[in-house]
Amino acid sequence: MRQSQLFGKTLREAPRDEISLNAKLLTRGGFIYKNSAGVYSFLPLGWRVIRKIADIIREEMNAIGGQEMFMAALHDKRYLTATGRWNVDVVFKVLAGGEKEPSFNISWTHEEIIAEIAAKYISSYKDLPLAAYQIQTKFRHEPRAKSGLLRGREFLMKDLYSFHSSEKDLMDYYEKVAVAYHKIFKRCGLKSIYTLAAGGEFTANYTHEFQVIADVGEDVIYVCEGCAYAENKEISKLKAGGQCPQCRGRVEEKKSIEVGNIFPLGTKYSEAFDRLFANEKGEKKHVVMGSYGIGLGRTLGTIVETSHDEKGIMWPETVAPFRVHLLEIKSTSSVVKRVAQKLYKTLLAREVEVLYDDRDEKTAGEKFADADLIGLPLRAVISEKTIAQKGIEVKKRSEREAKIISAKELLKLASC
Repeated sequence: MRQSQLFGKTLREAPRDEISLNAKLLTRGGFIYKNSAGVYSFLPLGWRVIRKIADIIREEMNAIGGQEMFMAALHDKRYLTATGRWNVDVVFKVLAGGEKEPSFNISWTHEEIIAEIAAKYISSYKDLPLAAYQIQTKFRHEPRAKSGLLRGREFLMKDLYSFHSSEKDLMDYYEKVAVAYHKIFKRCGLKSIYTLAAGGEFTANYTHEFQVIADVGEDVIYVCEGCAYAENKEISKLKAGGQCPQCRGRVEEKKSIEVGNIFPLGTKYSEAFDRLFANEKGEKKHVVMGSYGIGLGRTLGTIVETSHDEKGIMWPETVAPFRVHLLEIKSTSSVVKRVAQKLYKTLLAREVEVLYDDRDEKTAGEKFADADLIGLPLRAVISEKTIAQKGIEVKKRSEREAKIISAKELLKLASC
């Protein structure tokens, strides 16, 4: 991609109404555009990151038997009425033309929808277990939309739903999802902590969150420094400095960001819609359900909050929008442009994702500052100086020192 043609530009200053670091850096870097409080559009750079996070999620969900689908976002009132969730504060309700009272809501979650759909295809224990997921936009009337992508009113979410013939089968799958979640966050460059939590509006049971330690986190967790057992402060009986009940290790209090959650729903939703299946004895039983969520934008925002320096973002290689940032330093000689363009075409031919800063109006200092702000894993510089040294100046975003290497060495490094 030529940076001169990129839709979205870098900014020297962050918008005054943004207080969170993730929103400031992502806006300045040209990754997102703020439409209103808690509502953001993803520009091409940001969308490339979202797509990579989504691909990682898909791979891990498919690996544990999840089947991807896509459900309706406009929900008839009867769905939430059946489970007593129509008047939950976060629900956005919709007035149809001529109506005085809303009869629809736009999706804030999909337990009711998937429960009804699945019931059409589950009649016997032979149809179970079953797991289906989607990646879709959710809408929640969030009163505290002040943390950039960490707390939005409109956001992308992966929601997986599983259906089982027994609680035991549910909990066996629940553990598989937990393992898959740890893999997802690790691949995204995040260290997640499995945390006991409350069920909120989803279930009366205890649930689990996947928390990432961060000073800006809105959650507080108590975590053992020995075995990493953790509980959310909302339900915890642990105390900072106390002993962990699992290993007797010391408990610490930490601020954290919730990036994912898993819920053992039981039969709440199948009972609400009176959806039954026949077990091995021919007895009619309610299907046992679980639901499992990951916020894609929240994951992206958390990566920025935990992977940056004073100059900008430092993307993990797995989710970086491009692998190489190729900088052409303005020169009176046509040789620099010719060499830079040749390298750009070679990188593309090798299927290396490259952002080529070919902007003639930008100084070397401005290009270096933008490269640090955008934060791609590798920066490659072509200038009169590097040509004189018969090489390319290459620097990893995570390192301070640059070095001169050959084009062959760069291609090998960029293809790893």
